[in-house]
Amino acid sequence: MAVLAKIRQRSALLIGAIALALFAFIIQDLIGKGGIGQDTKDVGTVNDKDISFEDFRVKVSNVEKSGQGITSTQAANQVWDQEVSIALLTSEFEKLGLRAGEKHLIEVLKADQNIGGNPLFLNAAGLFDLAKFKEYFKANPEQAQFLQEREKSAELNAKFQMYSTLVKASLYTTEAEGKLKYEMEANKVNFAYVAGLYSTIKDSEVKVTDAEIVDFMKKNEKKYKADPSREIEYVLLEDKASAQDEADVKAKITALLAGSVVYNSKTGKNDTVAGFRTAANAIDFVNSNSDVPYDSTYVAKKDLPAVDADQLFNLAPGSVYGPYKFGNYYCLSKSFGKRAGVNAKASHILISYEGTQVPNKREKRTKEQALAKAQAVLAQVNANPDSFMMLAFSNSDDSSAQQGGDLGYFGPNQMVKPFNDFVFGNAIGKVGLVETPFGFHIIRITDKQDGVRLATVAQKIQPSEATSDKIFTQATQFEMDAANKDFAKLAKDMKLTIASPVTVTGMEENFASLGNQRAIVRWAFEEGSKVGSIKRFELANIGHVIARVKSIDDSGLVPVAQARAYVEPILKNKKKAELIKAKMTGSSLEAIAKANKTKVEQAANITMENPVFGLVGAEPKVVGTAFALTANKVSAPIEGATGVYVVKNVSTLKAPALKNHSAYVAKLKQQTAGDAGRILPALKANATIEDNRSKFNY
Repeated sequence: MAVLAKIRQRSALLIGAIALALFAFIIQDLIGKGGIGQDTKDVGTVNDKDISFEDFRVKVSNVEKSGQGITSTQAANQVWDQEVSIALLTSEFEKLGLRAGEKHLIEVLKADQNIGGNPLFLNAAGLFDLAKFKEYFKANPEQAQFLQEREKSAELNAKFQMYSTLVKASLYTTEAEGKLKYEMEANKVNFAYVAGLYSTIKDSEVKVTDAEIVDFMKKNEKKYKADPSREIEYVLLEDKASAQDEADVKAKITALLAGSVVYNSKTGKNDTVAGFRTAANAIDFVNSNSDVPYDSTYVAKKDLPAVDADQLFNLAPGSVYGPYKFGNYYCLSKSFGKRAGVNAKASHILISYEGTQVPNKREKRTKEQALAKAQAVLAQVNANPDSFMMLAFSNSDDSSAQQGGDLGYFGPNQMVKPFNDFVFGNAIGKVGLVETPFGFHIIRITDKQDGVRLATVAQKIQPSEATSDKIFTQATQFEMDAANKDFAKLAKDMKLTIASPVTVTGMEENFASLGNQRAIVRWAFEEGSKVGSIKRFELANIGHVIARVKSIDDSGLVPVAQARAYVEPILKNKKKAELIKAKMTGSSLEAIAKANKTKVEQAANITMENPVFGLVGAEPKVVGTAFALTANKVSAPIEGATGVYVVKNVSTLKAPALKNHSAYVAKLKQQTAGDAGRILPALKANATIEDNRSKFNY
């Protein structure tokens, strides 16, 4: 359960943390949640403004050291997005002549808890003290550089706040727009129509070529814009154990069951060493002979290997079972006996109150109000135990409410102490009320599991040195031969499978199912890598990949293979429309319907706000045309979303005029409330951005 998983301790942050508070957080509102250089000293440009590689490298290094646990490529991507956003926004700030004074900067700095909440800068009343803040840095000049960096970020923050305010203030809705909204909802049209649906023509009757898809994307370049990409095909030779390797591991672990005789060089005599069955200390035996150290945890039956679970769980104390296979290990296990109730399953209803560490409270309550509500819910549960699930769904402040309060199974001390003590101190079916730092919990214990404690010798099934050498030789031979032979034929001759081609962009690191293989992606974008280039990569714990560059796409458009699923239906419908329009001839709807072996349909009381009629779905272009026609006027063929239509206006019903459209203005304001968040994506879409990161070692 989310809020009971742990109690987070909060403490004052040291001033050194100020250095990590960079600009990244200032653009969240607008975004809307949006090596060694080879031939350039710049990692990229934004509207002809260079982003220096050296500055970029330092920022990437800082992000890597910030404790986020991300790779250098992820750090480079994060800093790149940040730098592009800063460049675009800074340009806007300069155009508007925005300036930030000291007072504004201080307010921004105070909003950062590393500063505004730092005990070093608080007065006796717990409020930020500007004099103490300034005095600290005056007395500690070695810390001043941190402040200087933070002030740069604060200045950008301050300008961003001004910019954001200006943007939001510029968004407004006019009375005329409100009137149009009203008319789109209230005006109605009745029309007759003949439809020639695209679905009446088989897809196989119209073909779309790659060239047509490329031409369409070029005409809609912004929508289908993409980074340069490389298509890579490869074969994988896994470094895995052979059947003989597996048999050897099984034989080795089987030999541990019985005792063995070993020569003692100190005494000059043979000693008899006890096997696992008779070892005086099974724990020491495990730690001396197993690839996995002894674990004293009691294990529930459900967590044992499925095939052997019954035998292991019911093994008599002191008895040994095995060898058996569990994942990539062969195992022997000796039972130390069972224990009842090692895991428990419970449901709860959390009633929190102001001041508790619960992020999504359903309502504001004092502690007293929360206790009263918890007691009332407990009474309902006691009166009708079957109501627990619905009561949790409608009352609990924990995320488990969506599961009717069910927390699943958990072990001792995984929950906070009062919760843990109640669950593990009572029997199945018990219902009670406990208090924790998160609030009041109505708890129902729904199940408990017994567990068995095993001493297990586990030895990993892995390739022998001879097997690994054989795989290496095969991979090296394939790499050499592939340089002069057909890649597909060679793979077939060597009984290897070519994996499905992988399309990657320059700053990706994941490579299909192989995970993070940044080296392969980086190689594909090196200047010397051409179509047909081949290279072998040795992947730790996986094996060898021999990769081949199948194609290079520097067009700046989405690859055709990827775009086809989206573009092909559009182009097919356009071709179908031409075929249908050729038959949409006649002096009347009836004549057109007869020529197309269909009938005249009627649509009544259709609005522009909801342009849906018949069974075809939304057709705004068709409905808009019907509104534009005079009564009894027949339209030309209209290419709609689902087919080609010819319509005749039967009548248009105008809504009564309103003196005031404020209600509709308010509706539009709600719909456009988030429009400010579209500015940064719009700036990026209209900017000239050159990304050279793939030329550097990221």
